Amino acid sequence: MKLSNEYAWIIPSCPLVASSFTGLIVFFFPKATQGFRQICALFNIFSLIIAMFVSFILFREQFISNSTHQFLWAWIPKNEFCLEIGFLVDPLTLIMSILATTIGISVMIYSDSYMFHDQGYVRFYAYLSLFTASMPGLVFSPNLIQLYIFWELVGMCSYFLIGFWFTRASAANACQKAFVTNRIGDFGLLLGILAVYWITGSFEISELCDRFINLGKIGFINPIFANIIILLLFLGPVAKSAQFPLHIWLPDAMEGPTPISALIHAATMVAAGIFFIARIFNVISLFPPALRIISWIGGTTVLLGATLALFQKDLKRGLAYSTMSQLGYMVLALGIGSYRSALFHLITHAYSKALLFLGAGSVIHSIEKIVGYSPDKTQNLFFMGGLRKYMPITGTTFLPGTLSLCGIPPLACFWSKDEIITESWLYSPVLGLITSFTAGLTAFYMFRIHFLAFEGDFRANQANCTYFNNSNPYLRDISLWGGVELKSSINQISQNSTYAEYILEKDFLPAYLVDSSNIQTHSNQSLVQPKESNFFMTFSLVALAIPVISIGLLGVGLVGKTSHGLDLPSEWFIYLQEVLVNSTGSLSISFLGILISSSLYGQFLNDNIKSVVSKTINRDLVRTFGCFIQTWSLNRGYIDHYYNIWFVRNVIFISKLISEIDRRILDGFVNTTGASNFVGGETLRYGETGRVSYYSFVLVFGFFIVLIFSLFLMLPSLIGN
Repeated sequence: MKLSNEYAWIIPSCPLVASSFTGLIVFFFPKATQGFRQICALFNIFSLIIAMFVSFILFREQFISNSTHQFLWAWIPKNEFCLEIGFLVDPLTLIMSILATTIGISVMIYSDSYMFHDQGYVRFYAYLSLFTASMPGLVFSPNLIQLYIFWELVGMCSYFLIGFWFTRASAANACQKAFVTNRIGDFGLLLGILAVYWITGSFEISELCDRFINLGKIGFINPIFANIIILLLFLGPVAKSAQFPLHIWLPDAMEGPTPISALIHAATMVAAGIFFIARIFNVISLFPPALRIISWIGGTTVLLGATLALFQKDLKRGLAYSTMSQLGYMVLALGIGSYRSALFHLITHAYSKALLFLGAGSVIHSIEKIVGYSPDKTQNLFFMGGLRKYMPITGTTFLPGTLSLCGIPPLACFWSKDEIITESWLYSPVLGLITSFTAGLTAFYMFRIHFLAFEGDFRANQANCTYFNNSNPYLRDISLWGGVELKSSINQISQNSTYAEYILEKDFLPAYLVDSSNIQTHSNQSLVQPKESNFFMTFSLVALAIPVISIGLLGVGLVGKTSHGLDLPSEWFIYLQEVLVNSTGSLSISFLGILISSSLYGQFLNDNIKSVVSKTINRDLVRTFGCFIQTWSLNRGYIDHYYNIWFVRNVIFISKLISEIDRRILDGFVNTTGASNFVGGETLRYGETGRVSYYSFVLVFGFFIVLIFSLFLMLPSLIGN
């Protein structure tokens, strides 16, 4: 089957039509919709399947021709200004389209079971389709204005979906936080777009590079001003892709349903920022100072995200900080000029992270049936354990995602991450050290999550499954939207300080190093067992596990040394061998991280090794260091705390000051004027008698008073003359 590139409009239109149709039905017939709600879900899934098939057909033809096509229509035709809309078709747009549609279909199929009993089931699918339509609309945009419109539509959909359960205060606060944080970045992006037009006179992405080059040759562009413009454009991706310092919204976005977390962290919102940098990369590459800043922001985010993920108790929040760190790899790669590696990592990470989030949702869904709806427990890693025995499909598919993110060959993320690490060492030893060290941290915290969730014994049956106490000094969780407060997941389930200290120590030491002689654990609950998720949820997990295992090998040519990739099988195998040999250092660091995580949380060491480790490790030193790292991790690096001090409190103070000025001065002036008129009118009212002679007397009397007053003022000048 062949399709012309001009049919690319079908890809964003299908989910957009499905979303509009579903939304209208819910709005006008809310009660009737409940009777055929699964039909609405099937309609949304079918529309996205059509978009996916069109994406694959166009990509196959694009793979053969490797050409770029634009289809434009005049939107605002003026004599001196003409703004066009349309779509741009090239390999980058079609790859992103395939990414959004394939992951979107998996999420939609998965959501049918996950959201089945939710009252907002149909509304959820309307939002989901609109979210999925926004991303292809963004990637096919040929100019900055159209791109910005869909950019804002992506942000609006994320606001709806993060706050989907808006009756919960935490969800309402989280979507507001995401909205406000992204408005900061979007404002910078809008300023950058307007500045680009002011300099070049064009919004067309395909023309910007040539215009900047030509204007630079004649000395029309100030280099400092041009670099500032590039950084303003970059401010949009900083917020959208959760880069330091506008990353603070990402972990709170976990308040939305888990399928949305998978979509946001894989194929839509956070991917939009990376795509935008890649789309205007030819322009950015003209300004090395801006590129250098971009690379260091990416490097900072890589390390910060990994350290914040180290000891998270919340399963989804740990994966969220992992996303932040991996996005940092992509931004760093773009900053150092490794364009293909960044895009390759965007694809491999998207499938891996979608698999991990849907796996996390499967776990949460199963535990909810045991302990009821309580995010403090259902997402708490210390209420899990041993789930691989009860949920074999979820556990089996979660492991490839974990190994992929750790950079273990031949899984997806190994090929892209290792290339970025290699390029980082060539660009800067400091950035190379950061990326390599973070690879070890990633292996540690990902296997920590895996061991705590899927290995050992199921801990939700233990009545004393608490791990903290209110008096513990390391538990003060610092929130941007509420000052300093004790985390509810820590505060509500604490029981006694002795057991809390035991579990706190156990989080940093192997179990055989912990003195548990004073601990008495018992269970007052009947033993219950989690169950594997149903067919549709596990189908999505298996479907995503396939690209996680294979897509790295299929796409390794993207990072080949030739501009057209690796065309011959011999070239492919040679390059494959070079990558494996050159990756020895990064693989060693990753395996070291896995080994440390295994010694702390795994159950694979024999008694002799345990005895040696017990004698060589300084328990107090490790525990002190562990408490410091955990404090840093749980308190989000104190960044939210200082934002609260420096920005939030100042904004609140200024808002209250303006409110007082408005009420007491501005409103006071208006109210005083009104009161004066009222009092004056009431006073004059009593002088109204209806007699003409009285009015004449008042008029003449007033005239003489004014005349006498005027003469009195003129008297000094008359005497002087």
